[in-house]
Amino acid sequence: MSGRGQSLQILQLLISGVAQGCIYGLIALGFVLIYKATETVSFAQGELMMLGAFLALALLTMVGMPFWIAIPATMLGMGLFGLAAERAVIRPILGQPAFSIVMLTIGISYVARGAVTMIPDVGTDTRLLPVPYNDAITRVGELVIDIEQMVIIGVTAVLCAVLAMLFRHTKIGIAMQASSQNQLAAYYMGIPVQRLNGLVWALAAGVAAVAGILLAPITFVHANMGFIGLKAFPAAVVGGFGSLPGAIVGGLIIGIVESMAGFFLPEGFKDIAAYVVVLVMLMVKPNGLFGEKLAKKV
Repeated sequence: MSGRGQSLQILQLLISGVAQGCIYGLIALGFVLIYKATETVSFAQGELMMLGAFLALALLTMVGMPFWIAIPATMLGMGLFGLAAERAVIRPILGQPAFSIVMLTIGISYVARGAVTMIPDVGTDTRLLPVPYNDAITRVGELVIDIEQMVIIGVTAVLCAVLAMLFRHTKIGIAMQASSQNQLAAYYMGIPVQRLNGLVWALAAGVAAVAGILLAPITFVHANMGFIGLKAFPAAVVGGFGSLPGAIVGGLIIGIVESMAGFFLPEGFKDIAAYVVVLVMLMVKPNGLFGEKLAKKV
């Protein structure tokens, strides 16, 4: 392969890695949002993404909603689902050991996957999400660019900008930040901490739904697509588990490393690349790239 051809190939791999990394980053955002609000880890994020993809599929194919209406409807529906799950399942055991809440979120993920699998003619099949840009490509010189990947990158950038404005310029966002720093102090200052925790779960579910809608045209919609959350968790660790920008940066790193490993390294290395990156990060910078250094006195 000529030098120019190799450069084009590397650029193609970078674009593909960035697009995949955006998916990881969006799911990792859910991990970080819930961790900052409740100081626990929700392993249901992957399944929330899967439910969002199935809800979008149902609205588009069964209800017949136009695409541009079905997408916000899916985000709203999943936000309400996240709010209801927090109030009905998570809130009653807050204050218990963190391990109990973690196991509960794992249980939620298994229940969600099992419930979808039991739906006749839907749960066991692999379906294509009908999006307007499906299989569309464009050319920039000799470079062939997949429109699906450009949509993923563009939507992720817009969503990150919206979240940044939410947390910096709205009362709810500022209250969420205050609650994440110190829930007890926020409560004494009159901030409705429990209500904010529910909103955080709703926000995390809505973001996961966006990730599912973006991923579905590439991997199709199926009950096991939530397993991608196992790759998003390393992204949150690499970026720093308490950092929202770190979740996106960590996702981009994991996505690019996976893309490069899949092309330049022997078969099988792509599947373990994310975990190798996590191991290296934990050895070099245990708190992640943007994580705060917390010290305990003994």
